[in-house]
Amino acid sequence: MEPNPSIRVGTSPDGSVTYLVALPPEALPPVGKRDLELAWHTARRAALQQHWGVIRGFRFNRPDGTHTDLALADPDAACWVGAIDLAVGLGTNHGLSLCLRLLALIELLAHARWARPLFTLNRGGADLHPALLRTAATLPLTREARFDEAGFRARLSRYVAGFALEAPKTSAQLGA
Repeated sequence: MEPNPSIRVGTSPDGSVTYLVALPPEALPPVGKRDLELAWHTARRAALQQHWGVIRGFRFNRPDGTHTDLALADPDAACWVGAIDLAVGLGTNHGLSLCLRLLALIELLAHARWARPLFTLNRGGADLHPALLRTAATLPLTREARFDEAGFRARLSRYVAGFALEAPKTSAQLGA
């Protein structure tokens, strides 16, 4: 893919990379489910081979003059982002969207107990329910380049039979 002129990339003398993006994370396009699955495996291979990446910073500008800043200094995140950059490039809306969706999915799976029946992690890799990948590939990101957890669950419930949001507890159920 041709680099997008709305994404400017700069490298500092210490090797860190900065991306100035002319649109916000929530305006990045959806990606293919298979692309996201391949990105997951690409990032995992890089981590197993200990290909640690560099620190990357992102500034997403909005038409109203506001912006979202994102810094990826965590070694694992830097590794995963570096792998995606080498595989598809972060200088395009597609590559950037793919990368951010992968990171957002990893973050969601790390803390969303309700999602645990839909994936397994072991030494051999990860088994992700296809609906997790489909949801992450198509659900818009938030202003902070994450997934809205309630929105993720609602979209996911469309793809997984029998998977629905729990109804909020009433005051009688809470013992009030």
